[in-house]
Amino acid sequence: MIQSELNSGATPRFSIVIPVYDDWLPLEECLQSVAGQVNPPSFEVIVVDDGSQQAAPEFIRKFASHYQLTLLRQTHTGIATARNLGIRNAKGEILLFVDADCRVEANGLAALGSAIARTRNHDFFQLRLAGTRANLVGRAEELRLRTFQDYMLQTDGHVRYLNTAGFAIRRASANVRIDLFDPAALRAEDTLLLVELIQAGKLPLFVPDAIVEHAIPLSLMECLRKDIRSVFAERRTYDIIAAKGIKLRLTPRERLRFLASVWKAAGQRSIGRSAFFLLILRQTLKRTISLGLNLFGSFASRP
Repeated sequence: MIQSELNSGATPRFSIVIPVYDDWLPLEECLQSVAGQVNPPSFEVIVVDDGSQQAAPEFIRKFASHYQLTLLRQTHTGIATARNLGIRNAKGEILLFVDADCRVEANGLAALGSAIARTRNHDFFQLRLAGTRANLVGRAEELRLRTFQDYMLQTDGHVRYLNTAGFAIRRASANVRIDLFDPAALRAEDTLLLVELIQAGKLPLFVPDAIVEHAIPLSLMECLRKDIRSVFAERRTYDIIAAKGIKLRLTPRERLRFLASVWKAAGQRSIGRSAFFLLILRQTLKRTISLGLNLFGSFASRP
């Protein structure tokens, strides 16, 4: 592991942990969005390089003039391990996880800080995620994120949803000597954490005013190929979840209700019906591959 302390100062309130694996280009926009925060609480940024094939570019160092910045490097062992390394090196009271291909809206940290101050009896916070509308893939992502978060929102303000593209936790509730994220989960490690919170009766509190935009700088075909790879990478995680006996997937009736709300939202938000059909294509592709893998696994396990 290589550690480089690029800037130092007083103990910050927030520690923003950003794992990176060769996605240096979107990281620059992410770091820039953090630098542009309006009236934020004090914070540090910890970038964890998960064994990228490309060396960390020099542009990272320029942000050391804006905030405390630490660059860590580990061998390529996965995003869960990278986040755990960031946690162990964090100094802040609040741990905020953001992905390299995300941008925090200008008042995001201030809004999150206010929500945390108002709710001292809560430890977990889900920021509102949005998609960029720059292209069809981005509009489909906007439709998926906005609609699903609204659908999973509970009447008490908690949300049955967790996405580490924008998720915060009080550091006191995370034992830094024990991994918060399961290293066995190569992907969907945030879904596994959600299952553990459900078991403990601690759903995240939804913070709708703290917005993180998830940009997908991919073409349609690149996006579909990434979806296919994700299914294979997530299989181990969903096996772990199944062993815990927690139901996360929607029932057929719930799925139909959700699709109806997505169709309605596609028209209301000027996103376009094409985004709806792309979303259906992506979900159908992933679901078909997942069912195929499960079927193959059941046959392979027979004596």
